[in-house]
Amino acid sequence: MRNDLSQLHQLGWIDRQTRAVIIQMNLYNPNIPIFTSSILIIEILSSSGIFPSTLFEPLDFDGKYYYFYFKLIQIFSYLVFKSIFQVVCAIIYLIFIIYFMIVEIYSLIHLKKSYFYQVWSYIELGIIVCSWTGVGIYVWRTNEATRITRLIHETQGNIYINLQLIAYINDIFSFLLGFCCFFGTLKFLRLCHYNRRLALLLNTLKRASRELISFSFMFSIIFLAFLTLFYLQFVSLIWNCSSLLNTAQMLFEMILLKFDATEIIGAASFLGPFYFALFILFVVFVCFNMFVSIIIDNFRLARADIHRVDDDDQDVFIIFLKKLQRWCGKLLFCNFVLFLIRFS
Repeated sequence: MRNDLSQLHQLGWIDRQTRAVIIQMNLYNPNIPIFTSSILIIEILSSSGIFPSTLFEPLDFDGKYYYFYFKLIQIFSYLVFKSIFQVVCAIIYLIFIIYFMIVEIYSLIHLKKSYFYQVWSYIELGIIVCSWTGVGIYVWRTNEATRITRLIHETQGNIYINLQLIAYINDIFSFLLGFCCFFGTLKFLRLCHYNRRLALLLNTLKRASRELISFSFMFSIIFLAFLTLFYLQFVSLIWNCSSLLNTAQMLFEMILLKFDATEIIGAASFLGPFYFALFILFVVFVCFNMFVSIIIDNFRLARADIHRVDDDDQDVFIIFLKKLQRWCGKLLFCNFVLFLIRFS
């Protein structure tokens, strides 16, 4: 690679007008049979600044694929089998998704317009849509992997294959899995209302919903104002402010008080500390204290309602625990009687 880059430099391919050098490599690790799409980007600014960035996308091809290498290895094949446990879990998951679809269709027919007024309906729809979209993306990824494998087989590995498309498909599939886990966790929280103590969370959020919505609008306006301020002021001075997304990430790190302010102070000796102090004052101290006060006030009201009712007989978890204790006590008593009979 060094020789190729030197030759390209000698031929004038990289000169003063070059603004970016992109190097793409496809790597394969035989110890853990996995491909890696590597992209190295070197951005050259007109002010002689150089900003390197890297992107590594590991790819695990499922199914039966043959990997052919260059002249050193004639044919090398690897067969990947999903374990029986994973296959069974996938089948059970799809069965549950089909069941949820039937239930939601029945609920939509029965409730009609009122179905869309329930928050949990959107969570169910999110699980269903993300799950079936993930199945489609998985099939697309499998077809793309089959095409790449067939192309490697036809050319005996003597051709460059771009793995960017399958890397993007793999990222989309990972995002869908993340959304499925997110909606599934929210659905699991719905069970909390069967427990008196865990229901405090849902009751608190339910009581504070209107106040939290108003607070979110106010917080969004303040955060967008500081986002615009930091981006326009430091876009050409700080790398973390090079884009709106990076600036938002930097501001969230400042909210968590895990940010080093030396870059801001070095970029602007007066405005940097001044903007930083304003952000900490308005966002961290004022906004977060308002958020905490809203949660605490509604938590007190929810806890007062919980303590008014003696719910030990209505708590599903407590009832199940009591029954389990009875069953365990009966089992121990039977074992003790059998022990006495045996040694008597």
